[in-house]
This record gives sequence, C-alpha cells and structure tokens, in this order.
Amino acid sequence: MEKKDLEIVLDKKVKPLIKDATTKFLGVGIEKLNEDITSTLSRSSFGDIKVDYSSDYKKAKKQYKKDFLSRILVLNLGNISEAAKLLGLDRRTLHRMVKEFNIDVNKIKSELLRPYPIKVSALSGAIEEVLNDYKSVLHPKKLEEMYKNVHHLSEDILKDLPEPKISMKEAEELFEKDYFKYHLNKHNHNISKTAKLIGIRFETLHRKMKKLGID
Repeated sequence: MEKKDLEIVLDKKVKPLIKDATTKFLGVGIEKLNEDITSTLSRSSFGDIKVDYSSDYKKAKKQYKKDFLSRILVLNLGNISEAAKLLGLDRRTLHRMVKEFNIDVNKIKSELLRPYPIKVSALSGAIEEVLNDYKSVLHPKKLEEMYKNVHHLSEDILKDLPEPKISMKEAEELFEKDYFKYHLNKHNHNISKTAKLIGIRFETLHRKMKKLGID
C-alpha cells in the first residue's frame, strides 16, 4: 500500500473510528489524541520502533534495524519471502541481515500461530502508548474504560487498514531523521558538536541532513 493511499484510509476511515471511541469512553472527542494515534499509524507498520538516543549513531542504527526487522518478521510469521518483498530486499540480503542481527526465525515460526492476533496486539500497544501521554489530563475511570476497549478498537481499525508497505531503506531514513533531529535540538543545532558526540564526521552529518531535508 502506498503512503498516499494509507493517508486516505487513515483520514476517511480510521479517524472517525478513533473519534467515536474517544467520545464514547472519554466523554469527549480529543482531536489531538486522534491526530497522535493516526500519526503513529502512518509512520510505520503498526507503531513506532523505539530509537535509542543514548547510544552513538552506528550502535543506535544497528539496534533500530534489528528491532524493525524483527517486527516485520513477526508480523509475517517468520516468512522470509514475504518479509523480503515487503522490505524491498532480495532473500539473500535478508538472510544475511537475519544472521548479522542473530534473529531466531525458527523461534518466531514456532511461537506464532496467526498474523491477525499479532497485528491486533501490535496496534493496541501503539494506541496505548499514545494514551499514556494523556494520563495527567483525562479522568482516570474514563481512561480505564478506554484502555479496556483498545483491543476492540484495534480490531475495527485493522478491518479498514490494509497492510502498509515500508522498505528497509525508508525505515532507515525514518530512524536517521528522528535520531539527528533529537541530537541537533539537544545541542542547539550545533552540527559540529552534534557530529562529534554521536560519533560521525561533520561532513557526513551535513550531507545526511541535506538529503533528509533537515534544516
């Protein structure tokens, strides 16, 4: 599914579902909450992969790629061919990466049964993470009711949400944009200082910023 098509589905079908759920269980439709959840869904396959900002660039990127690849393999029940197709890789390259990251594909296959419950669980987790940011401003009992119904909301969303397609290259770009922006903001956009602290050359960071459209 192309990004533009995914955005249309999110806007026309998913947003109304989330608005109805928040209105029913929280007593009010919170537009910012709606936007936060749909934004989370649009950035990756059923939720974001955590970025380790505390590590240097190379280590953080390697961990991100491992976590992302593991997520894709889980969602595809360890099927190398399907995962490779989704990631825009050939099977040989994917096998090499699985070996490099020490991912146990046989374990994934033996522990997982059906893709649908896995996707519901992953999507529920993504929604719950967004809800966690609203604990301080929402009524505890109403928020509890919302949490109880996240699973059902996820099932309803998945009925309308086709499989998003994100390549390994696109995932790496998402990581780099997020990682670089975090550290540039932390160091007052001092490119030289940022590059030194995350362990890459000034020229490399400057080139990547230009490519990613980071001011």
